[in-house]
Amino acid sequence: MGCLYCFLGFLLLAARLPLDAAKRVHDVLSNERPSGYMREHRQLNGWSSDENDWNEKLYPVWKRGDSRWKNSWKGGRVQALLTSDAPALVGSTITFAVNLVFPRCQQEGASGNIVYEKNFRNDTGPSPDPHVYNWTAWTEDGDWGNGTRQGHHGKPFPHPRKWNFVFVFHTLGQYFQKLGQCSVRVSINTANVALGPQIMEVTVYRRYRRAYVPIAKVKDVYVVTDQIPVFVTMSQKNNRNSSDETFLKDLPITFDVLIHDPSHFLNESAIYYKWNFGDNTGLFVSNNHTLNHTYVLNGTFSLNLTVQATVPGPCPSPSPRPPKTTTSLDSPVPAGDNALEPSEIPDKNCHINRYGYFKATITIVEGILEVNIIQVTDILMPVPQPDNPLVDFVVNCQGSIPTEVCTVISDPTCQVTQNTVCDPVNMDLGDMCLLTVRRAFGGSGTYCMNLTLGDDASLALTSTLVSIPGRDPDSLLRMANGTLVFFVGCMAIFVTVIALLVYKKHKEYKPIENSTGIVVRGKGLNVFPNCAKMLFPGNQEEDPLLKNEPGIL
Repeated sequence: MGCLYCFLGFLLLAARLPLDAAKRVHDVLSNERPSGYMREHRQLNGWSSDENDWNEKLYPVWKRGDSRWKNSWKGGRVQALLTSDAPALVGSTITFAVNLVFPRCQQEGASGNIVYEKNFRNDTGPSPDPHVYNWTAWTEDGDWGNGTRQGHHGKPFPHPRKWNFVFVFHTLGQYFQKLGQCSVRVSINTANVALGPQIMEVTVYRRYRRAYVPIAKVKDVYVVTDQIPVFVTMSQKNNRNSSDETFLKDLPITFDVLIHDPSHFLNESAIYYKWNFGDNTGLFVSNNHTLNHTYVLNGTFSLNLTVQATVPGPCPSPSPRPPKTTTSLDSPVPAGDNALEPSEIPDKNCHINRYGYFKATITIVEGILEVNIIQVTDILMPVPQPDNPLVDFVVNCQGSIPTEVCTVISDPTCQVTQNTVCDPVNMDLGDMCLLTVRRAFGGSGTYCMNLTLGDDASLALTSTLVSIPGRDPDSLLRMANGTLVFFVGCMAIFVTVIALLVYKKHKEYKPIENSTGIVVRGKGLNVFPNCAKMLFPGNQEEDPLLKNEPGIL
């Protein structure tokens, strides 16, 4: 009897061997799969369990490092790029995209065939056949019979002419196959996906006569979360660099909330934004994703934002109400005292609140708040210079004192730049920001001039249109004649004074110590330096009239 039991056990073991030897989907598609993985996740709509058998004859399995990978594609290896729009809020839809990158000089044609690029030359010259893989010819030859083949787990699998690749997606103990060309997209709803990081793996097969050949494998991590993915952009006028989270005092900062929701899951949701700017101004609640706030003190502040949205969610399980205690066991229970009344059955369309959070530490400093051009003056030169007229711009600003000034002179439309000049502000302006900027223009006409004042934290801008009038030849001749008359007049006065001195010297002799001619000569000589000063303008910084003028840059 004992021998009989041993024999029966041997038969059962032999009958089980083919089942154990058959490959399962998870054996082929994943190298990292913990035991009981499928039981941790609910079924994805349209996906199959990876406990199914794998048809290795139709879909060969090659391990990493197998030498057959080198010959899986003509001309080199194919790369698969896998991306997703994660992170995804639980309940929303996440989309995965796979794009194939072919070897050099290969591309997918309009018919779906893989062809060489134009002017392609290999080591032996131009290729006589433009096709790398001519799927169309294979189909016309009847290699696919009636257009269907048995799938890897026994289901009919259609093969339209243009779908030359099979993409097998695998995640959460389930798989999904998709036919396509060099680029495909697959979307799944995350309502049944566990929270946290998950792995999506994709294996790509190409057509080869009546079977398929693996050409690429790729995997990527995606994240499902119960918190709304929130990002905030911060911008401010005159702020030199918003990316360092340093902003200016007394100027509004624009906060713009961006919610990552590529599947538009929250489109119908009521969304509220709760702001705490960390400057003791209180809590601000708004249903607008954009808000302005002004800090009036320097320092470091903690910004906190909470986003609340009402979204569809699972309904809570009803809790049965205990029946009322009656005095008689024979008395019927009133209809209103049933364990669960129809009116209390929860609606299938339940809603829950989801939240998102954003925190940042921002620094507030002094900066240039505003800049204005308050006066524009043409500079009149003693010698005509019509080709490079000079213009002075008197500029004032509010806020901190600038350290540099830059001007950009362009055409009247402010589109074509003609000249850019930057100068450091080295002069001591004191507490009042007032300075003069002198710039040369290339002849008569209308110009657009942008002027900026900057320091380490800020950059303030203003602009103006400048009109340089033209000078006709008659005006230039009158200016030249006036200069000549002025010069002749000064020389006449000079000669007269010299002649008078010589006359006095020969008419009457007086000792030097008793002479009053020194006073007269002194008065006469005062005329010459003034004329010389007007004829030969030099440094006039000592002129009392300039002591109250702003410095010139």
